[in-house]
Amino acid sequence: MSERKVLNKYYPPDFDPSKIPKLKLPKDRQYVVRLMAPFNMRCKTCGEYIYKGKKFNARKETVQNELYMGLPIFRFYIKCTRCLAEITFKTDPENTDYAMEHGATRNFQAEKLIEEEEKKIQREREEEELNNPMKVLENRTRDSKMEMEVLENLQELKELNQRQALVDFEGMIDQYRELEKRDREREKEEDERETKEMLERALVKRLRDSDSDSDQEEKSSSTQAEKSSTDKPTDILTTDKPTEAQGPAAGGVKRAKLESWERSVGTLGSGGALGSLVVRKKPAAVVTKSGPSPPPAGPSSQTDSTVVTAVSTSACNPVTTMQNGSSLSLLGAYSDSESNDSE
Repeated sequence: MSERKVLNKYYPPDFDPSKIPKLKLPKDRQYVVRLMAPFNMRCKTCGEYIYKGKKFNARKETVQNELYMGLPIFRFYIKCTRCLAEITFKTDPENTDYAMEHGATRNFQAEKLIEEEEKKIQREREEEELNNPMKVLENRTRDSKMEMEVLENLQELKELNQRQALVDFEGMIDQYRELEKRDREREKEEDERETKEMLERALVKRLRDSDSDSDQEEKSSSTQAEKSSTDKPTDILTTDKPTEAQGPAAGGVKRAKLESWERSVGTLGSGGALGSLVVRKKPAAVVTKSGPSPPPAGPSSQTDSTVVTAVSTSACNPVTTMQNGSSLSLLGAYSDSESNDSE
């Protein structure tokens, strides 16, 4: 079995290449090649845009009877991607480009127009110089002047580059970073100072508030101490405390308790209820037995009448105060009456 990929082939000793028959192919034979669109074009049939660089399976043929300086010109056939209409273009070795031939129109290209305009100007200048020698001198003077300006501009650019080469860019960057760092530190210090001032103001305000609160507490405590020192333990029996803060129900209960206490025991410090129980003793007359003469009957009768009048008034007073006094006052009045009767 022979080798699949061979580099050398066997030629027999009696091999004669002239005996090999030659194929007679037509000169306008077409080949199928793979190519890309050389420029932007638009189909004339359907108006589809075909952009530069789109790939096609094209047919290639050699144009008959057309040569440019011995170079053959080739024609390519492609089909529109939308309507399958045939489009043809051929090579243009004179302008190193492709020329549109049939089936589509080439889109506008500014670069090509600029090149054509430059070529036209160059052609007109050459024609003028052939017929007018003074025009040749003017063109040379203009060209030399333009060349001098270009050289001056070039020299300026070189000097500018040299000056920039002497500049220490690293130092400039370091200096800029240092300035940025200083700015950040200054901003940070300002922020800290403002924060500290705000905290101090808040602390002073808090201290003032605490001082005012403490003063108020001291005043309230002093007023309470003064009130407690002036009050007596038995004031609760004689004075009525306001009960508006505790509500009407609690005030009614306390009022009922106080009334029941007064009815059973009586109030302390009220002189009207217990005044009838106390009878001030009058000093008895000193009897001296020095003389035989008896005491006169007039003054004794006056004294007895005075005692009888006091007893009668004391006996009548409980009756009058019975209506306003309590049970304790009634008891006192009753005991007083018994003692008076016994005497």
